[in-house]
Amino acid sequence: MIQDIAPHKYHVAFEQCEPTEEDILLVFRGDELLVREAEGRTWFPAVGEIEGLPKEADFLFRMDDTNLFMTEVEDEEFEGWHFVKQEYFRSVYPMWKAFAGATAIQIHRWYSNNKFCSRCGGHMHKGSTERSLICGSCGRTVYPSIAPCVIVAVTDGSRILLTRYNKKHSKYTRFALVAGYTEVGETLEDTVKREVMEEVGLKVKNITYYKNQPWSFSDTLLVGFFAELDGSGEIVRDENELSEAVWFERDEIPEYDSLISLTNEMIERFRKG
Repeated sequence: MIQDIAPHKYHVAFEQCEPTEEDILLVFRGDELLVREAEGRTWFPAVGEIEGLPKEADFLFRMDDTNLFMTEVEDEEFEGWHFVKQEYFRSVYPMWKAFAGATAIQIHRWYSNNKFCSRCGGHMHKGSTERSLICGSCGRTVYPSIAPCVIVAVTDGSRILLTRYNKKHSKYTRFALVAGYTEVGETLEDTVKREVMEEVGLKVKNITYYKNQPWSFSDTLLVGFFAELDGSGEIVRDENELSEAVWFERDEIPEYDSLISLTNEMIERFRKG
């Protein structure tokens, strides 16, 4: 999955420090990030590598022994470099840069979306001891918001249920698993049961936790479960959300090259028995 970057190590702890020439600078223009490609790999600029960038930079996180910082530009262009959106990092090599780029954009998006206090309207400023934003007027402190979301592989013996989103609901066009966000006051297991019933009209039992994944593309923490069909396998599809919901035998399951997502890993795990 995208966070499986060994032997590299992602260090999430916040630090208050100044960039050095060995550090990496992630340059944002709106919601886009500056990169270049060479020899089949993606590169971020080192601090001081590109002339004309702002001198101020904010700490993001550390990869191995290298700190990553972020800065912003307005509408500048840089020869040999170009700006990309977050979806670009679904297929970047090496994997640690895919993870770093997607995660950096998530953090930058949170800062950008919280420039003003939701309680009093005052200006928010970055915390100096932790990743936070503090209102200069009322003192309210906010932290990055992460939404828990379940991914459910519904199985029935040698077959698995795969779904496909309506275009108006999601840009993702391939087959996926039942998924949905946890509501206030709801356990993850209750979310599994509710989402399966809402999307395909099925009951499930023997709900088993598999694995979780931070998913920066939608500010979520994905939590994967396998669940067995309980009763009838007749599908009643939510037509507003899904364009398809189909039972696949193990040897009929479509194969995908990319395993950066928890969804694809779970499908592949079932396909291989």
